[in-house]
Amino acid sequence: MGFTIEDMNLLSKERYQMELIAGHKGWSNSINWILMLEDTAIIQNFGGKELAVTTGLGFDTEEKLMNLVEMLVKHHAAGLIVNTGEYIKEIPQSIMEYCDENDLPLMTVPWEVLLVDMIKDFSIRIFLQGTADEEITRAFIHAIEEPANQELYRKDLLPYFDVDGEFRVVIFTAEGLDEMDTVERRRLSYRLQIYLKNITHNGSFFYYDSNFVLIMNDVSQKDYDEIVEGVVRRTKRKMPEVPVFAGTGSVVHDITNLHIAYQRAKAAVTMARKKKTPILHFDEMGIHRLLYSVTDTALLKEMGENTLQPLLDYDAKHNSNYVETLEWYLKYNGSIQAVAEAMFTHRNTVIYRISNIKKLLHCELDTTEERLIYQMAYFIRSM
Repeated sequence: MGFTIEDMNLLSKERYQMELIAGHKGWSNSINWILMLEDTAIIQNFGGKELAVTTGLGFDTEEKLMNLVEMLVKHHAAGLIVNTGEYIKEIPQSIMEYCDENDLPLMTVPWEVLLVDMIKDFSIRIFLQGTADEEITRAFIHAIEEPANQELYRKDLLPYFDVDGEFRVVIFTAEGLDEMDTVERRRLSYRLQIYLKNITHNGSFFYYDSNFVLIMNDVSQKDYDEIVEGVVRRTKRKMPEVPVFAGTGSVVHDITNLHIAYQRAKAAVTMARKKKTPILHFDEMGIHRLLYSVTDTALLKEMGENTLQPLLDYDAKHNSNYVETLEWYLKYNGSIQAVAEAMFTHRNTVIYRISNIKKLLHCELDTTEERLIYQMAYFIRSM
């Protein structure tokens, strides 16, 4: 997940006398770039995950400093470092409270620290970690696409992950994601990563096959739930203009089974987007686990629309509702009275319709096997 605020603080506590004084919940934010700021002009061009550093020259009042942190939150910055002692003697309480409320990591380093050396140090580490992340992404994609060829990925992932342990996959998508240009997509990616809390080097986030993929290794169920539900919740609150949907796969053991978790997460996110549901878990999808895992679209059409074609044709010709009637009939396990009540229709009318439906389908709908075919057809139609 890149060079993070946590990494930076561990490195800098003694070397640069850095202190994290607010926004502690943003400790897992990854840093994409580091910039020196003495005014807010450049913030308009932030794409997300930038770490801002200031001497306070242009933010020497509480009002100016508040404006700075507000803009950094708005543009999804990774955090802020203030070089205290000259222009800013002490960070106002209101600034710290705002950073805490918005999970923006706020750090201080004393005036004696040479910022040029610190920024150079961090920039090198960001670059190196970025290179490592690219290698990790390639290895994970190999594991998804060619699970049998372990030489392509197992050795490369071994230094960073417990390849024999548990893996979980979450896939995120958004309306219009395919139509976004590279810059828009990268900005959305950075925003999602900022909203991912409590995960650093036991996870990997990347864009693949028209979706954003999050892979987590050896994460407890509690942490997993908090991470996934948290990012969906924060995205809905902070980016209401871009509906984001998430699908989670099953837990798998050993990296060789990662492709299973991935395919199941893909099925879940497909259904989530179709149903306009923020998050769906594959293991809770019931019969839809099977249907959304089928990649043969011709087969789905054959079992769905084609199965009900006689009723569809009849309804179109006679302006009737035989398709709806059969759906209620199957739902209520053949109870004429229940169908009549659900459709606000006389019992004898329902009996007449069901009789005609059986003739059109050339099926008496008496056995579980006969009904299952049509029940599946309705499930497929709702996909």
